[in-house]
Amino acid sequence: MSRKLIGILILLAIVSVAGIIATQIYWLDKAFKVQRTQIDLRKDQEASEAKQFNDRVTIALTNVADEILTINDDPAELFQAVKQIRPNYFTVAINDTVHPYLLERLLRTEFERRNIQENFEYGVYDCFTDSIVFGDYIALNEEAEPATSSEVPKIKWEKDGHYFGVFFPHKEPFTIENPSTKISTWAFSALISLIVFVFFAYAVYIVLRQKRLSEMKTDFINNMTHELKTPISSISLSSEVLLKPDIAQQPERLHRYAELIHNEVRRLRLQVDKVLQLATLEQKNVELEHETLDLHEMLQSAVNTLEVANERDALRIDLDLKAVDFQIEGDEVHVSNVIFNLLDNAVKYSHENPEVKISTVSTENSIETTISDRGIGIPKKSIPLVFDKFYRVPKGNLHDVKGFGLGLYYVKQMVEAHEGKIRVESREGKGTNITFTLPLKK
Repeated sequence: MSRKLIGILILLAIVSVAGIIATQIYWLDKAFKVQRTQIDLRKDQEASEAKQFNDRVTIALTNVADEILTINDDPAELFQAVKQIRPNYFTVAINDTVHPYLLERLLRTEFERRNIQENFEYGVYDCFTDSIVFGDYIALNEEAEPATSSEVPKIKWEKDGHYFGVFFPHKEPFTIENPSTKISTWAFSALISLIVFVFFAYAVYIVLRQKRLSEMKTDFINNMTHELKTPISSISLSSEVLLKPDIAQQPERLHRYAELIHNEVRRLRLQVDKVLQLATLEQKNVELEHETLDLHEMLQSAVNTLEVANERDALRIDLDLKAVDFQIEGDEVHVSNVIFNLLDNAVKYSHENPEVKISTVSTENSIETTISDRGIGIPKKSIPLVFDKFYRVPKGNLHDVKGFGLGLYYVKQMVEAHEGKIRVESREGKGTNITFTLPLKK
């Protein structure tokens, strides 16, 4: 699948997910607006019904107060005798005491005439003791549950007088919807959207990762084909020459072609060893030997081997071994391979007349080794990927540097298998520093 096609698919997927989330937000917002409208309508309806109820109760209580004046043959007039203390609590000022049973009969009669079917409590107040001298619960609506306890508020009267109060325990004020419902709905929607987004991001990550692995494997096959084709061709040509009858009469030429075959076979063996190392790592069954190793001695040995292999080139390797304690515990073969791979890369990726520096320092319970070169360096974007399997810094179709992209992958796996750490610092065109740390022998 081409990069362009993958980009188009990812873009379409992003648009789809964004559209789903936007649509969900839109409909949720519409639903909340409809709900808010319904709440407002209910609130207006409740307010209208409450106003009508309050007006009927006020008129009824006013009539009761007037009837009490008439019964008591009191010529006085009452102005604004009815006061609404709370939405469901009213008080009525009167000029004289009233018998509770008379008050109950008047209230029942007037409420029935005004079509007030709410159960209520009434009480006659004594202004001198500031207390209820009599009170009772009246059930006009038999379907309503009786009040379990009186909730009539206590009032401190500011002046002398006679009063009675009426309380409607089942007439609760209208309450607006609990906002936590809306918050929980939004939270649930956000959680679902987050899960969808996480799965989408993970799917995109897997697709891109698989594509990158596929590209690296393709590069690996191309590099391996190129790496194997050259020595096979050289061996084939050399063997054809050695099969000629007159070659025995030319010992120098015979030796040269035999040496060429030997070197190419050695080169093939090294390439096969790298592939076998990869297979061993893939099986996750690498068994390390635990030996006491002299890291400085191993570094010196690797330098000698590399100098012999590159004796025709102007190779310069400087050793700056300052570590005080350099005894480590590990597998000699794998530690030697780590050192040789890093030195070989430092030489391969340098310009003419390679210059390499090896330095060691002691740290707490470990030894830190740095291999530096002044080579071509690594682009900044490729630094996090150099330890990935099959990865090689892209250079188009050029194969000027041999390799499969397995060396640094193997190095990282082996360093970590020895409970060590490795890091790389590089500047393109300036050179590379690779530092690995191994624990000291306990």
